[in-house]
Amino acid sequence: MIKKLNKLVAGLIIGIFSILVGCVVWQVISRYVLGAPSIATDEIARFLFMWVGLIGAAYAMGLKQHLAIDLLLMRQKGKRKIGLQLFILAVMLIFAVSVLIYSGMQLVIDTYLSGQVSPSLGISMGWVYLCLPLSGGIMLVYLVAEITHNLQQLTKLEGI
Repeated sequence: MIKKLNKLVAGLIIGIFSILVGCVVWQVISRYVLGAPSIATDEIARFLFMWVGLIGAAYAMGLKQHLAIDLLLMRQKGKRKIGLQLFILAVMLIFAVSVLIYSGMQLVIDTYLSGQVSPSLGISMGWVYLCLPLSGGIMLVYLVAEITHNLQQLTKLEGI
């Protein structure tokens, strides 16, 4: 399941990033070659940058390629190391659920209900902010899988 999620998320990031690059290239061409800057592509690029950054962060976390200060973790062994890993994963889970998913959904709903739209495209900002709960959901799946794996390792060490 995680391998399928990795492929899906990687494909999504590649697609979003490709569109982002296309928008930026068109923005440069329209501004410096044609002399008429495209306002819409500037806004699209900003929104896609948010999406690729947040979905990319979730993907990096799932691949364990995210920024981590593991000085204390590397000094531990056995049950203590797994226990510390579980604590770290629990903190990450709380962040993903409370900030990204819950608060992100609140932001999406509030901006949608208030009718807030983007200045040049006129799309609901709720669609733009949807990257917050989506990235939180992706992180949640990765975190649950990693917590399950660590609990299995702990069970093996304890011989239960």
